[in-house]
Amino acid sequence: MLRAAGVGVGDEVIVPAFGNVEVAEAVTLAGALPVFADIDPVTYCLDASLVEDAVTPRTAAIVVVHRFGRSADISRLHGIGQRHGLLVLEQGESEAPYDEVAQRRERAAFLDAKLRGVRTPDGGDGHTYQQYVVRVPGNGRPDRDAFARAVRAKGVECRVPVKTPVHRLPEFRRCVSLPETERAADETLALPVDASLTKREMQRIVSACNALGGLLQPAF
Repeated sequence: MLRAAGVGVGDEVIVPAFGNVEVAEAVTLAGALPVFADIDPVTYCLDASLVEDAVTPRTAAIVVVHRFGRSADISRLHGIGQRHGLLVLEQGESEAPYDEVAQRRERAAFLDAKLRGVRTPDGGDGHTYQQYVVRVPGNGRPDRDAFARAVRAKGVECRVPVKTPVHRLPEFRRCVSLPETERAADETLALPVDASLTKREMQRIVSACNALGGLLQPAF
């Protein structure tokens, strides 16, 4: 889509660093330079005000990635595109059937009400909970990783959604300040909310997490 729109050598494309590397790779393959903007800490999507700050005379496009079932502030981002004459592309997530989304929301509501010691996701803007992403408080990555190991040891599957932000990868390493992206990469953990989970399994998730309290000492 970037190539079809004429984006190429000498152009810049604003993208998030929190998430999949494929977006930055697509920009590079088109011959353009990916420019990383920071995320909104609630939605984990591009922060519209910071995107506008990243616009330069070379900017040709913005690639917006919707994350974890939560949408970016697309109306503001399209407004930025219109003001600066930029192409705005969206990368969405595959849509699940309505009944499956309803069951995910039901399980997410259960976790919202029961979990202690972790910061639960904001459910606004039609969240579909493709991933139920919590924040583990502490001093950064060691706390989240220790928490994840302990939860897994209690039989609960969990995963780190973004292990390394794209701007930290060798091929895209940049001297750029993205504090919310780095904080999210260090603190976030995805807990299961699959429609297939039973009430007993949901209670096991709560018991495993609440027994830890989310306040582990850093692992050395």
